[in-house]
This record gives sequence, structure tokens and C-alpha cells, in this order.
Amino acid sequence: MSTSLEPVRPIELAQIRAARERIANTIVRTPLIRLQLGPEYPDIRLKLENLQPINAYKLRGAANAVALLSKSERERGVWTISAGNAGQGVAYAARAAGVPCVVVVVETAPKSKLERMKTLGAKLIPVPYEIAWKALDERSFPGVDGTFIHPFDDDNFIAGHGTMGLEILEDAPDAAAVIASIGGGGLITGVGSAIKALKPQVKIFGVEPETATPAALSFEKGSPQVFPNWKASFVDGAGGQSMFPRMWERMRPVVDGCLVVTLEETKNAMRFLAEKARIISEGAGALPLAAALTGKAGKGPVVAIVSGGNIDLKKFCELIAQENSSER
Repeated sequence: MSTSLEPVRPIELAQIRAARERIANTIVRTPLIRLQLGPEYPDIRLKLENLQPINAYKLRGAANAVALLSKSERERGVWTISAGNAGQGVAYAARAAGVPCVVVVVETAPKSKLERMKTLGAKLIPVPYEIAWKALDERSFPGVDGTFIHPFDDDNFIAGHGTMGLEILEDAPDAAAVIASIGGGGLITGVGSAIKALKPQVKIFGVEPETATPAALSFEKGSPQVFPNWKASFVDGAGGQSMFPRMWERMRPVVDGCLVVTLEETKNAMRFLAEKARIISEGAGALPLAAALTGKAGKGPVVAIVSGGNIDLKKFCELIAQENSSER
């Protein structure tokens, strides 16, 4: 099916601004707050996308993509592939539009994400991670019909995420760097497209967990790479088995590099968010703070995007209670 795809093209600022108007009544304009730390730390600001109605940023892209479907596409229903947050976003937007929704979901997704998708009316088809990743590449899954909404390689999805970049510059015009987790790459491409169009001097950094770093490897090698040592972890919404060539093409012009953090640093960031700001973050949502705390993105101001807070509370409590452990 890839031969029928439109060529990759830049996400224009006009598209992002149009998306902002289109989704204004669906999403929340989330706050951007300063993390109060001592002088030994970088100046860090938090973009709280965990406060979206689905507790994750994916609603931005999903709302824009669903809003732009034609009448015939809506009648066919929609489906997507997700580890949880994209599925929630598409299900939320589809329910609001009266459109049936199917989600091919990674079977190890947290129960909180699975239950939320069911509550939103989505039909779930659980599959192993490897099968889901293969289906993303092929854009098809046996027995599933309807209009496919790709959770990251989709211009409308990316433009929706770009609206976050507009908000960041409005609320932190002095930002020197922005850090976003990389899963498929849609978030950082959207945010980077908006920010680089308005303030190209702002550095845009991705971040991945040490167990899944295809983007970091791709930046190191200068071409899209497969990460051979992928391991599942509690960071289910970031990292991957490979960098899709189309997403690499999208990211290169608007992303300055990709940082890598350990699982221990990620758990410490989750604990930091809970203790310092009373924020519940999932693993992927804490990665940018973990990266900012290393100082590798500079002294700041650094905006760390808390991309989501969808994590089972029991698991969250277990993770932030563990100190100096190697739990995956």
C-alpha cells in the first residue's frame, strides 16, 4: 500500500494554524508551568498534555484527522493502531463525530488505556507489539475495514500536534529548547514544524528510553535505522523497533537531535513530577524531564512536554517507590 502514499512534504504553518481553529472546541489549551528547582538545575518548564480529556496529547492530531474525513470516509468507520494513547484520541474524536472506531491495540498496553478505549466505544483487537508495528508499516490488518488513520505518519495528525508548538512559544517565548518523546515521530515533527517556522533558533530534541532507541541511532548514523536490541518496558508510549523512513524524512529538517535516558532516570523523573508538581505521568511523559535534568539540552529555558498521564495507578506507585532498582 505504501506505493499509493503521497510524498512526504513539510507541514506548513498555515496548516497548523488552521488545525488550531478546527480543534479548539475539542482539546484543552494546556498550561505551561515552571518547575521550581534549585540553581543547580536547568530552568525547566512543563507543557502539561496529561491534562487533555484523554490525558494525552494524541487528541490534538486525532481530532484534526477525524474532522477532515470526507462523508464517505466517515460512513466506512475508522480504525487505527496504538499502544493506547492514539487509540484513545481517535476513539474520542470518532465518538464525538458519530463514527464507528476499531483499534488494533498492543496487547501489553496498560489496563487504564484499554478500559478508556472501551469506554469511548472502540472495538479492540489486541495483538503482540511486533504485529502492531508490522501493521503500522503495511497500513493494513486482516479483517479490519474502514478508513485507516495512521497514528503518526499522517499530515493531518501531525498538523494537529503542531498546535502545541504554537502554545509553547506563546507561553514561553524565551524557550531555548523543547524536548519531546519520540515513538513514531508525529509529536516532535508537529511541534518542531511549528516552532522552527516561527523561531528557528529554538533547539528541538527528541528523547527515547535506553531499551528502544531507533531515532537516536538514526541521528547517529544519518539514516533511518532498525534498533536490534529492542526490549519492552514500562515506557510503552515511546521508543520503537525501527525508524520509519518516511518519518525520518519528516523529522530531519525540524529536529536537532535525539537524547537517550535510562529507565532509572525515567522513574526518577516520574517521582520528581509527583513530588515537585503533583503530576502523574506515564513513562513516555516523563522522558523529556529526565532528559532535561541531565543538562544535555542546555541550561534553559527548556520546555519538557509531559505527553501523557495514562498509567495504571498501582504500577505508577510501584515505579516511583523503587529507588536504585533495575525493574523494567
